[in-house]
Amino acid sequence: MRDVLRPALAAVVLFTLGLGLALPLGFTGLALVLLPREAGGSLVSAEGRLVGSSLLGQSFSDPRHFHPRPSATTAPDPDRPGGTRGEPYNGAASGASNLGPTSAALLAAVRQRFAGAGPVPVPADAATSSASGLDPHISPATALRQVARVAAARGLPPERVASLVLAHVEGRELGVLGEPRVNVLRLNMALDAAR
Repeated sequence: MRDVLRPALAAVVLFTLGLGLALPLGFTGLALVLLPREAGGSLVSAEGRLVGSSLLGQSFSDPRHFHPRPSATTAPDPDRPGGTRGEPYNGAASGASNLGPTSAALLAAVRQRFAGAGPVPVPADAATSSASGLDPHISPATALRQVARVAAARGLPPERVASLVLAHVEGRELGVLGEPRVNVLRLNMALDAAR
């Protein structure tokens, strides 16, 4: 029995140390050397204080700011033990609503988001929440739909706000992956700096 058990335990220990400790530490060290900003969470600071991460969305509801994509994240509801309530951009509960295209609840949520919201068609990312609930980007079309509101709230010419949006459009990764997008945090920081 020992002849079988000893090599099996040695393999478990070896693989645990190699694949569970050495390999992750090696990749972490390599990331810290090659991509220190990204390995640190892509943190964004303004005026010496941390304001967020360019990789995680956050809630902006002030009409003077661009609003992010809807978030379906939740948090425990203190009024209903075992229940949840909506809490947009809750990093501890990242996840989608899992509502399908024929869901009455999804249709009601989309209608609520766009009651009197302006011209149609509405960009898909403005009508539906992201899979993680933490998406930091919106499409250029969704950002441009918000220009009139932001410009009016700030007392700025819409052309100036639109040019700021277009200056913050990020292209496709490697020229082919993904879609053009606008980072909401960075755009709002640029708006605040352009007073």
